[in-house]
Amino acid sequence: MPEPTTVALVLGGGGARGYAHIGVLEVLEERGYQVVAIAGTSMGALVGGLHAAGARQAYADWACGLTQRDVLRLLDPTIRGPGAIRANKIFAKVTELLGDVRIEDLPVPYTAVATDLLAGKEVWFQHGPLAPAIRASIALPSFITPVMLDGRLLADGGLMNPIPVAATVAANADLTVAVSLSEEHVTGHGSVTTTASADPRPTATTDPARPEPAQLLDSELVRAVTSWFGGFRDTGAATSTPNDDADTPDPVDASLRELVDGTGLGAPPPGLRMIDVMQLSLDALQGAVTRYRLAGYPPDVLVTIPRTACRTLDFHRAEELIALGRRRAEAALERDTDR
Repeated sequence: MPEPTTVALVLGGGGARGYAHIGVLEVLEERGYQVVAIAGTSMGALVGGLHAAGARQAYADWACGLTQRDVLRLLDPTIRGPGAIRANKIFAKVTELLGDVRIEDLPVPYTAVATDLLAGKEVWFQHGPLAPAIRASIALPSFITPVMLDGRLLADGGLMNPIPVAATVAANADLTVAVSLSEEHVTGHGSVTTTASADPRPTATTDPARPEPAQLLDSELVRAVTSWFGGFRDTGAATSTPNDDADTPDPVDASLRELVDGTGLGAPPPGLRMIDVMQLSLDALQGAVTRYRLAGYPPDVLVTIPRTACRTLDFHRAEELIALGRRRAEAALERDTDR
């Protein structure tokens, strides 16, 4: 029998879109590819580590059973911490599945990428306990609190290396397959206003009188949490009181208009908040870093998932996103075969 095609697999970060990595791995296995090295950032580090430790299917089964209510219960907001949530409850399941396995004992070479915030450089975990390495890699700035490990303040590896292809260059593999969870970062189109690039998904039926739990996720969750801690409720629109006149201009908007009046500058979009600017800035930086990294280390096969596929913290949509990963992987591998 012919030898199987060996693959060095690189898994990028992107919150709940990382469930798509599970679908990609399923397709590789079904087609007879042999994964001989794994490098991952953030959710890529998580799914890659679970796969290498033989716990991927158990995690997928658990994730597919999560409801919106379950996810909200797992979120543990922190009032004065350096992130919106601690993620302790979410990561407890991962720790349960991984146990005390060490990276050097995994059957395939594995690298988890994190960012040392104090030193301003990326950190590669290739030895030591697997669970703490993954926890450091998934600490998405403004969402999940960073961790202290060996005197280093560690956060999401996507800050420095969203798709760590370089970590697999020493692997003796026939193909390098990389998965980007931010398709727009690869194409250079950082602003996406429609879902045209995303695969269609069913529309949930909700009661308009009650906000859907998913509406508290992603950037909405961060806005809600920071608003709660500030002593007022954030509904995504301007806060009002019963005595407010609907025709009375918001004082903030009015001050902005005065600021730009006569300068030729336009006012920012209505409702734009500091956390929105932070997220847009982070997206722009990560997009530039992603394209730079891929130009230096281009993979043989690139699987892309649109940022519009789901919100960053939509962890109740595992089944749908795994299926999306499967479709995108099959299409990318078919294109590679046709070349």
